[in-house]
Amino acid sequence: MTQSPILVLGSGAMACLFAARLAASGQPVQMLASWQPGLEALQSNGVCLEEEDGTRHFYPVEAAHDPTRFQGATLALVLVKSWQTERAAQQLAQCLSPQGLALTLQNGLGNLETLTALLGKQRAHAGSTTLAATQVQPGCVRMFGEGEIILGRHPALSPLLDRFHRAGLPTRVEDDIDAVLWDKLLINAAVNPLSALLGVPNGRLLESPYTQQLYQDLVAEIMQVVTALEIRLPYPDPLARVEQILRATAGNRTSMLQDCLRGSPTEIEAITGSVIRYATAYGLEVPANRTLYLLVKSRELYEMQRNG
Repeated sequence: MTQSPILVLGSGAMACLFAARLAASGQPVQMLASWQPGLEALQSNGVCLEEEDGTRHFYPVEAAHDPTRFQGATLALVLVKSWQTERAAQQLAQCLSPQGLALTLQNGLGNLETLTALLGKQRAHAGSTTLAATQVQPGCVRMFGEGEIILGRHPALSPLLDRFHRAGLPTRVEDDIDAVLWDKLLINAAVNPLSALLGVPNGRLLESPYTQQLYQDLVAEIMQVVTALEIRLPYPDPLARVEQILRATAGNRTSMLQDCLRGSPTEIEAITGSVIRYATAYGLEVPANRTLYLLVKSRELYEMQRNG
């Protein structure tokens, strides 16, 4: 029986990582890419996964920028940046099967709502991943450390779970997906803005009492919002959780820092912006988060202007 392809939306680090892992296990992969250098590399060479020693492995994928090329797609992974989600939803509206399922594993909040608005509740689902990667060059990615995929329950998930497991991607299902999404949001909001502003890998944030105080303040403010929303995070000590992640990913550069260095828009709106919006709705003050939001937006604008 012919296996249906998995459609990956995006051509950045996470999109290439998932495409490479799936293709390496012999599964057919399609990639809907809008970034021209990435699209050209994927069409010419396939997707590339680079090992720590520099060895590169290339895997065939079908890549295009026109969503109508992939009409009838049954399984789609949304791995574009959060500020590109609306465009991705519009593209999926043109090609996703009426019985298809689009899964977002993106950073921040609001992505599922954007997809649901165009695709409907039955065709959109959200999960989270702690897998990390960096883009070496267009179409080529290097994976960092270990990680997993966490999904909420959904009646159409079984085929996707099977495909992840066959690709060797650790995956589990949780009943409370909101807690999973806020777990990742808290970590991203506490770490990513600081790393982007200071230009340092994650572990460096543990070395200074000043950065320690900053991420402690960020976590305290975010926990006010979590409490107001009655979210039950899957651990008792959120600060210890953040520091555990910093130690485990000490050499990693966050995606927000990588975006700044490339002169690309960041995901600050979907991450810290979400914290601020929920805080405002509940009448809560989050001054540390507001300050870092403004600083990242300022750096983002500066880097985009400098890079033309």
